[in-house]
Amino acid sequence: MASDEGASFERRVSAVSALADPLRRRVYDVVARSPEPLGHDAVATTLGVPRSTAAFHLNRLAAEGLLDVEFRRHGERTGPGQGRPAKVYRRTDAELAVELPRRLYELAGRIMAEAIAATADDDAPVMDSLRAAAASTGARLAEASADLDDALSRLGMEPTADGSDVVLGTCPFHGLARENPAIVCALNHSLVCGMAEAVGDDPDRVRLDPGAGRCCVRIGPATAIQPIPS
Repeated sequence: MASDEGASFERRVSAVSALADPLRRRVYDVVARSPEPLGHDAVATTLGVPRSTAAFHLNRLAAEGLLDVEFRRHGERTGPGQGRPAKVYRRTDAELAVELPRRLYELAGRIMAEAIAATADDDAPVMDSLRAAAASTGARLAEASADLDDALSRLGMEPTADGSDVVLGTCPFHGLARENPAIVCALNHSLVCGMAEAVGDDPDRVRLDPGAGRCCVRIGPATAIQPIPS
């Protein structure tokens, strides 16, 4: 899931970049505002551009995941001579948002929803459910990572050396943490602990430190493994 989060961010950046072209953005707006899917001819006519130009931008938007593609036959005629179905486009249902520095508010929402559901199901203390949900989410996020530093980097948390410790250059839940620091910092701490455990690291290295750079989490140095006496 960590790789999915990182790849998703890269896809969103690429999609936003595609909309930087003024004509392509107009093509997107025409399709987005239409109650029915539109084909190359309809978009070309609406914007007064060649059909090939409309097709080029529509295909680019579809490749970036901003438009969905369907194939429809026009008219009632079927069988030989009908020709190939026409390609038409509609706005995708997927939502697109890019924030710099990286923020993970949707992730926080999913963790909180899972915690509330668990609390409702078994009447567990809500903070216990929150920590458990955050830790399990962190484990899933890190399962494809080589180590903790890699997992944190994939999420855009900017791990940076601070002496023998590691601090995080950005808080993924910054806006939420400003309003509810105790709850959100507990969530963040458990998330990183879950990531550490998933990659075989020591979650005890992860501790809360509100003065740790731009995030409340500080990661202490790795503990040397002592040999077992023979």
